[in-house]
This record gives sequence, structure tokens and C-alpha cells, in this order.
Amino acid sequence: MGCPAMRENDRPALLTRRQILASGVALAGTIPFLPTTPATAAPERRTAKLRLIAGTRTLAVNGKPARVFGLIGPNGKPGIALSPGERFHVDLVNQAGTSTLVHWHGQLPPWKQDGFPWPQTPPLPAGETRSYDYAPIAGTYWMHSHVGMQEQSLMTAPLIVHNAEDTRADRQEVVLMLHDFSFQTPEELLAGLTKSNGGQSAMPKAGMSEMKMGSASMGAMSSGNMGAMNMGFGTAMDLNDVDFDAFLANDRTLADPAVIRIEPGGRVRLRLINGASSTQFWIDLGALSGTVVAVDGHPVRPVRGARLPLAMAQRLDVLINIPGNGSYPIVAQVEGKGARTGIVLAAPGAPVSRLGGEAGEIAPPVDLSLERRLAAVTPLAPRVPDVTHRVILAGSMAPYAWSMNGEYWPNVKPLMIAHGQRVAIEMVNHSMMAHPMHLHGHAFQVVAINGASLAGAVRDTVLVPPMGSVTIAFDADNPGRWAFHCHNLYHMMTGMMTEVRYPAII
Repeated sequence: MGCPAMRENDRPALLTRRQILASGVALAGTIPFLPTTPATAAPERRTAKLRLIAGTRTLAVNGKPARVFGLIGPNGKPGIALSPGERFHVDLVNQAGTSTLVHWHGQLPPWKQDGFPWPQTPPLPAGETRSYDYAPIAGTYWMHSHVGMQEQSLMTAPLIVHNAEDTRADRQEVVLMLHDFSFQTPEELLAGLTKSNGGQSAMPKAGMSEMKMGSASMGAMSSGNMGAMNMGFGTAMDLNDVDFDAFLANDRTLADPAVIRIEPGGRVRLRLINGASSTQFWIDLGALSGTVVAVDGHPVRPVRGARLPLAMAQRLDVLINIPGNGSYPIVAQVEGKGARTGIVLAAPGAPVSRLGGEAGEIAPPVDLSLERRLAAVTPLAPRVPDVTHRVILAGSMAPYAWSMNGEYWPNVKPLMIAHGQRVAIEMVNHSMMAHPMHLHGHAFQVVAINGASLAGAVRDTVLVPPMGSVTIAFDADNPGRWAFHCHNLYHMMTGMMTEVRYPAII
């Protein structure tokens, strides 16, 4: 089937800062640039309640229709953007035809507003509404379902929180959200991964329920593989559990990418979000070069680069100065594969040529090359940890099951911490796969890689490489029950999740 004609993004390409800050609209294409300050709760002000609809929609992927989920904000586009000082005052309306619950990834709300299905915070039934109200932290975040495998079926969207300095910026903002996609259901691939390799999912069936929508697939996966790549010292790491049918950038493939019009010679803030469920990418800026100024919403000291690793669930804010009035592809390539997706930044009237197909040279595994160079603008205050938890990450492709300290969710012993403590968690990976580890409810600092101390980035998701270790530290300042898990959805679903809990929480 031939490639469809390339279309431009259907949002207005250029908006004024005043327009965007007045609207608080969702991010499907571009909004004006807004720089980031340290991630703290913005000054509170009374704001109107926003409406976020969890529903379904149809995408065209490789010339075929695909029925997927969606989280649609008040302007009819995916997600939510908040103005400086605006509270996260949102009604989540479930029109998806099945129960759901949305996690505000990287935000620090009270634990019962975090969007994780604890017994105290069950999923939202179809047809019902639930309200959320908390002071958000500024930066690039995202939202996704934490019910079953709905995340894979694109129950995801950007969540951008602007800060007080944004109105003084003079940059155009571009949000690029990545996904992996297949026409098969998540259950079909998970069954293939576990049964064909002799394993069994550690999650109870009730926790993996998905909706049924007739013959139209809500899924995003195909048959799994056991691709491996040599790491350079005689051993091989496993990559890409899943062979996906497509990779999406802002819901489009590279055969028909979003073309975002930019000012000739202008300045851009690119907000990158890896919303893929089981895929890590290298971001290639092509003819452009950029400066990383924030990771996972939290400011870092500037780091220059043109090729940047982006693990599952991580975000990067990159400042780019456009050199002229041409067109500039921004490409995301899958680690261990030639598969690519991306968007095109183009000056008004600039021709946009085909990008040479969706396959390139094989990309290396995503690594910690950028992580080692990052330093937080606002690091933790120096302090010796009051408690250190050592967590062993283990598992294999056969049998397909993944654990933390030898335990498989939900049969786990919580990691106990107490309010006011400085907490350190040393994650030691005994497996041949990298694990993007995400802690709910807290921003942590990366303080060691493979035992070597560093004053790294503040973030919420960090990649732990095969047979390596990463240590994080944070202040226990948000009492509750908090999930701590691998953000590879299929690792989490087969056991790689535990709980970080404060005492006396009921």
C-alpha cells in the first residue's frame, strides 16, 4: 500500500504566549515555549475545573484503522496543559466503556489522588466521574492508565505544567510523544510471552482485565521476540520483548509524520515524552543540535547533544535554535532495531521531503551515557541516608517473569520508610534486560551508577542497565502507599513491582 500524502499538523502552528497561557489547552502539536524552573508547587490560584475524558478513538496506522483509547482534554486534544499557578483541578470522566484509572506520572499529589488502584482507590467504573484537586509541580509530565494493560492501548496523554517564568520566554513549544503499537491485543502478546516460554503471569487475572470491542483491536502488540545484542564484553543483553507493527510520534508513523511549522531562524523548546509500553528510543535531531535543560520535568544544568537516549516513561526538554528556513526531521529510533518514527519541523512554505522509509541502521541499546552527564539545578541537600533499601531486579525471557527481591507483585513485602527520612534505594540488576524503574509520589536524585557516586539529575524514572546498579535518594515527605515498578509494562505485569509504604497508612 502506498504512503498517504504528508499532512501538516492540524493545530495552529504558531500561538502567542498570551493565547496559550490563557487557554491551558492540551498538547497535540505545538504551543509556545515555556522554560522550566525548579519543580516546585506553583503559587495557588482559583481556577475553573477542567474536564478530562477517558474514551476511545480511531487512528489510521499503516493505512489501516485501529481503535484505541484516549485521554482527551478540554480543547478536544490529548492531555492537559496548565497555566502558571493553576491547580490540577480536574474531573476525570470515564466514557471508555470499561473501568479505568489514570496516574499523573511524575506529579506529587496526595497518595489517594495518584491514580494507582489500591484497595482504597479502586478503578473508576464506566460512566462515572472522579475529581482531582492538588497543587502540581511545573515541567513535562504525562498521564496513563494504571489498570490492566490499557497504557499499551494508548490510554495516555501529555501533562504539561507551566511556571511563572514561561511568560517571559520567547520560544515556540513542540511536544513529541512516542508510542509503540500493534494490531493485536496486549493480552495476546502477554500470553505469547509467558506461555511460549514456559512462564506464567504473576498478576492475577482480575488485574489484567481489558475491554472487549468486537473485532476492532484495542491492542498495541504483536508476537514477542528474544532479540539480543552484544554489550561489548562478551555477554548479550535482551532487547525488545515485543515485535510491534508500528511506532508512533504524536499518533502518526514516519510514513505520514506531523509537520509542525516553525518560525524561520526561530527558537524551539522540544518536550519529548516516551509513552511507549515496551520500547526505548534514541532521539536523533539530524541537522540540528540541542541543549537538554530538564529531565522528567526537573531542571538540569545544560547538556549539549544531537543524539539522546530516552528510556520508557522518561522525558527530555531540549532547547533548539533553528538555523534557517528549511525543514528538519526529528527522528526516534528503536534500540536494537532500524525502526524509526518522528516529526518534521519546517518553516512556513519550506518543502518537506520524504524521510527515506522507516528503517535505518541498527541502533545500539539505550544506555546511561546521558545520565552520567546530568546534574540537577536543585539537588538534594547533603545528608546521610537514614535508611537504605537494596532491591535486586531479576528475571529472564524464559520463563517470562520478572521480580524485585525475589518477589512477584502482588505478593510482596513493602519497603517501609518514615516521614522525614532521607531514603536511599540501591537497585541491582541481575538480569540481561535494562529496567526503567519508576517511583510514584516522589522525585529522587540519581546518586550512584555502578557504585560510583555522582550528583546526578532529579527525576522520577531511571534506567538500570543489565548487570549494573543505580542508587537513588529522596526525602520521605509524601506519606502514603506508593507503587515502585519497572515501566516496561510486560515486566510489571509479570511481577516487577513492589510498594513503598509509610507506617500507619490505612
